[in-house]
Amino acid sequence: MTDNNGINGKVIAITGAGSGIGEATALLLAERGGKVVLGARRTERLEAVASQIAAAGGEAIFARVDVSRRDDLESFVSLATTTFGRLDVLVSNAGVMPISPLDELRVNDWEAMIDINVKGVLYGIAAALPVFREQKTGHFINTGSTATLRIVPTMAVYSASKLAVKAITEGLRQEAGADLRVTLVTPGMTSTEGASGVTNPDIRANLQKTIDDMAMPASAIARAIAYAIEQPAGVDVGEIVVRPTAQG
Repeated sequence: MTDNNGINGKVIAITGAGSGIGEATALLLAERGGKVVLGARRTERLEAVASQIAAAGGEAIFARVDVSRRDDLESFVSLATTTFGRLDVLVSNAGVMPISPLDELRVNDWEAMIDINVKGVLYGIAAALPVFREQKTGHFINTGSTATLRIVPTMAVYSASKLAVKAITEGLRQEAGADLRVTLVTPGMTSTEGASGVTNPDIRANLQKTIDDMAMPASAIARAIAYAIEQPAGVDVGEIVVRPTAQG
């Protein structure tokens, strides 16, 4: 395990930690000495990630978390503080992207993106902000998307949900004061399970082909998150945009 004064010993809670960016982030931060608290809906995946961390000499606990439920986020933060006595970083990474043309009227998919991508971040803030205020230290890291930088057909609602995350994150940063840190990590095309949630089969196939052709590994985003965390306490990394070089 690598000793790193910026990460070693920090208690870091991560949503969406069962796969993709969340899993990669958990593995990297645990390797660097972080005590990771893993949350996602699939407990079998969380158990596998936690076991991998433990086998490598790291420290991890996990709980089933549905970020669309406020109580789940409250319990998640409480698990961290009860187990480790504090919470240093909350990585709100859970997200879905069931993209489709608006004409298809996939209202359930729209609602899922709002409930998970937007409300999930807000519920995380509601759970962790009082803890961070009491500690007089804490770091919010929210996962955005380059879909906020270029709006394209089929991605209207997904882009809107991530634009909301961007606005919430910037507003939080301005309100946070000198004691807290707030970071938006904005990934481009990344190799995750995101395409599996697309309900339109043609769009799902096209998205998966794009991922296969040019996506960067989730570990690239994990390194960006680690970079933000490891900065000195008075340094706030506001936003990091990370794309594969092939992405236009």
